[in-house]
Amino acid sequence: MDGNKDEADKCIKLAESYIQERNREKAEKFLHKAERLYPSQKAKDLLAQVKLMAEKKVETEQPRRRANVAPKPEETPKAPEYTPDQLEAVKKINKCKDYYEILGVSKDATDSEIKKAYKKLALQFHPDKNKCPGAAEAFKKIGNAVAILTDVEKRKQYDQFGPEDERLSSRTHYNNTFREFDADGADEIFNMFFGSGFNGANVYVRRGGRWQRQGAGTQESHHNHHHREQSNYSAFVQLLPIILAIVLSMASSFFVSDPPYSLQANPKYPIARSTANLKIPYYVKENFAAEFQGSVRRLEMSVEEEYISTLRHSCYREKNYRDSMIWKARNFGDRELFQAAQNIKTPACDKLQTLKNY
Repeated sequence: MDGNKDEADKCIKLAESYIQERNREKAEKFLHKAERLYPSQKAKDLLAQVKLMAEKKVETEQPRRRANVAPKPEETPKAPEYTPDQLEAVKKINKCKDYYEILGVSKDATDSEIKKAYKKLALQFHPDKNKCPGAAEAFKKIGNAVAILTDVEKRKQYDQFGPEDERLSSRTHYNNTFREFDADGADEIFNMFFGSGFNGANVYVRRGGRWQRQGAGTQESHHNHHHREQSNYSAFVQLLPIILAIVLSMASSFFVSDPPYSLQANPKYPIARSTANLKIPYYVKENFAAEFQGSVRRLEMSVEEEYISTLRHSCYREKNYRDSMIWKARNFGDRELFQAAQNIKTPACDKLQTLKNY
């Protein structure tokens, strides 16, 4: 059952990464798998979140379909709302693949220089100010560039892998780290630098590690405060059984006597013994021969069961670690790491196999 729980946790972690990538189908697939392996409240909550993603997607697609079906009224041609210089600047940004070139800074530019360049370009290419075709795409590329280059770790990885046209073997890792976000993500970056934006209609607040849009009115703020209170109460209710279990465990420790043996030698259990069947070492107290009145055979059966159970858990962790390293090596396309991962030792598994053959 513990093995199923670990596998379910792995599925939940994969699902969370796909939720961040807005890949609803894969996230839902791994969450259902986690529920089959080991049902949990966390998986249920994430499934509800995925369902909301699906509903939101339907709500945004329906107006688009209606707009496509509706007949277009005849309109008289309007003069362009942009200048040739603006159009040329938009084309130049959209052709760029290097983030430093997009922002017009050198590779050794400081954080403040990068932010200063972004502020200038963001105001110039914001879709509310620039009506050129492709201005929205250019605005997103500028936002993506500053998001990567102002993050220490992401900038270090970007400097290592280079622009998009230079990446070779690390394609998957590059895409996951430097993928471009949508217009909402670019707006979030913009409002982080310029407050509530041009119209003051939206502000962004930090929630759960992400910037989220929030209306300026007090009604939504009151709703969010009420929602936080409910979340805190729900968290307390969920933790209550754990708190009670800890309290009961501490109370019972005053009434439970010491076990008759230990698998590890220590000052309380200094006398070494071994089981008659599998020769498993265990340790007892100095007065064991005089005080112990139970069946030694049953005691040694318990020793062997506990020892084998401990080996199984250790073997599972060893295999899980080796498999994760192999998966990471394949993901990065690193042959040396893959070879090293295959050669990782599993001593607990080897001992378990020896006992099976005994």
